[in-house]
Amino acid sequence: MSSFLPFSERNLILTGAIGVTQTQIGRELAAALSMPFVNVDQIIAERLDMTIDEIRAYYGETRLKSIEAEIVEETALRRSTVIRVSGRTLINGDNYAYLAATGMVFCLMVDLDAMLQRLHISMGARYHDPKDRALALGELERERMVHRLDDLHRMNVTRMTTDEIVATLATTWRSLIVRSSTPAPSNNDG
Repeated sequence: MSSFLPFSERNLILTGAIGVTQTQIGRELAAALSMPFVNVDQIIAERLDMTIDEIRAYYGETRLKSIEAEIVEETALRRSTVIRVSGRTLINGDNYAYLAATGMVFCLMVDLDAMLQRLHISMGARYHDPKDRALALGELERERMVHRLDDLHRMNVTRMTTDEIVATLATTWRSLIVRSSTPAPSNNDG
């Protein structure tokens, strides 16, 4: 999808499941690959000086999607960058098309049991409130919709440490660079 850009200029886009420490992974991966790191959700929050949930509550979902689209368009102008974007943001409007046109999208996935366990841990006592749990499960389902997108490089990280995830992604990225810089065999018979 991003064949118009030389591989050396393509972005590595990270998305995936709630509970996976994508921001930490993104930062460590960017450092390992000597690339800058951008977190789309962080840019949105900093721009409005509110959390994503506060933006949604104060301005509404429609305005949040508009802000997300604006930030994604700006982010798509970057080159050779590790970009972290939530699955929820990625599936809205043309966000996926904008970002996928600039690089490769890696979806970090975990098994459903692990995802529910991480959700339980992250919510603490609120997990036992049926209303809060229902809201969190709805959010989880929206995040999982990213799995339906085409041209994703899916990676199950359920039983991997952060270091293993970073190492695997870095190795994969480097092998893709080598593969893209190797000339195709010539069909000349000589």
